Amino acid sequence: MNRLDGKVALISGAARGIGAETARLMIEAGAKVAIGDVLDERGRETARELGDNALYHHLDVTGEDDWNAAIAATVARFGGIDILVNNAGMFLGKGIEEASLDEWHRLAGINLTGVFLGTKLTLPALRERGKESPHGSAIVNLASVAGLVGSQLDPLYSMTKGGVTLFTKSSALEFARKGYRIRVNSIHPGVIQTDMGEQTFTARARNLGSNDVDDARRMALSTHPIGRLGVPNDIAKGIVFLASDDAGFMTGSGLVVDGGLTAQ
Repeated sequence: MNRLDGKVALISGAARGIGAETARLMIEAGAKVAIGDVLDERGRETARELGDNALYHHLDVTGEDDWNAAIAATVARFGGIDILVNNAGMFLGKGIEEASLDEWHRLAGINLTGVFLGTKLTLPALRERGKESPHGSAIVNLASVAGLVGSQLDPLYSMTKGGVTLFTKSSALEFARKGYRIRVNSIHPGVIQTDMGEQTFTARARNLGSNDVDDARRMALSTHPIGRLGVPNDIAKGIVFLASDDAGFMTGSGLVVDGGLTAQ
């Protein structure tokens, strides 16, 4: 099922990868989608490919003004917002000793501040539309398996995604306590074959003192018992489920889509 007829979604970091695939599946399921990103040319191209039910708006998730502008544009074009997907994120790939304070601030700005601002500033629109929906509005936060278990490659990335994991649970509880009809859930991908996934292979090779990215990819594959790495469609399907009324009894939950990585 997973129908999203009449729903409006705002997705951050949706010019490419998981975000773009989520936008495509949501439109196929009947939604209208606003794509936010800093990759303007790629974002506009993605919106053009998706047709009249897609809108692109520049969105630096670390900026309050950018969020307000993207939200206003979405509401003006589509009439409201039912779904927020906090998808924008970055991977640093450095250890604690190697990372600079500036690098930490950039990582935390995108992975943590971006989720906070998106949630806070979209809240009024989500709350309003939630009154009309049988199962309320929905927020889906992109966390990671690195938000559930430790990361040898990037402990600072793991720190941010652990924050997203608990922020998801806490915001779900806060909204429920206040009577807001807004469900909040997180999704936890394993290694996905995207630009960010490629960064993890490069970081793994570097940390092993090697330039063999293919060997690093094989090592990553070996940690996934299902026998393959993930693709954006694997995660997008999970996001569409969490955003839909099929997940109407889920809030404060984490959906793990990792090919068995964390089952070991």
